[in-house]
Amino acid sequence: MGKIIAIANQKGGVGKTTTTVNLAAALGVLEKKVLLIDADPQANATSGLGIAVEDVELGTYQLLEHTKTAKETIIETTSPNVDLIPSHIDLVAIEIELVDKDQREYMMKKAVQELKDMYDYVLIDCAPSLGLLTLNALTAADAVIIPIQCEYFALEGLGKLLNTIKSVQKIHNSELDIEGMLLTMYDSRLRLSNQVVEEVRKHFADMVFDTIIQRNVRLSEAPSYGESIIKYDASSKGAANYLNLANEVVKKNK
Repeated sequence: MGKIIAIANQKGGVGKTTTTVNLAAALGVLEKKVLLIDADPQANATSGLGIAVEDVELGTYQLLEHTKTAKETIIETTSPNVDLIPSHIDLVAIEIELVDKDQREYMMKKAVQELKDMYDYVLIDCAPSLGLLTLNALTAADAVIIPIQCEYFALEGLGKLLNTIKSVQKIHNSELDIEGMLLTMYDSRLRLSNQVVEEVRKHFADMVFDTIIQRNVRLSEAPSYGESIIKYDASSKGAANYLNLANEVVKKNK
């Protein structure tokens, strides 16, 4: 039985998509069968895995509309053991279209249940907002990973996200766990980075992953080649960081 993990934070630019793509690739290298669901209309996870977004005909939009089954929307990627349900700019419209639907928060949960037996991990890349798309992802997920960048406003907005998670647990999905908080964009030369790490660890203790994702030029270059960091430069610090994270996730779920 696979585990569904949403990667969520309503702040943009915290390394959400980078984490989803590279954690998926790293888990694939560890011989886990992984499905990545791109639930962000910007479709960065889709292009980050080398898929031309403009050619996408079936994806998360049809999945949420229930016009296609989940299996019909899956495509293979060049990343070993990683499949994808791609996104497209059309996904922007889904929040408006679902607004007056019955059980609108459960559209993704209903659609992806059948996939849990096919994959070890299903990772959902959430949009940078706390709208209906993210709510659907959190309702469908077993757990959530929260990326936090090691910068000045890191903890701002975190309270809001944790409140959202609490209300999802209360109303829609009592099983939802926090898989962990992931510190990203860490620069050991900056005092601020070290202060953020200290602060987050002090507040959230065991909820924080041991692995810290460091700032890494190769990591920011990889998406423009449509490749994960593992494929783009397996010897880079970024690849090592995400393989460590994947090992941590696997160990946690033994």
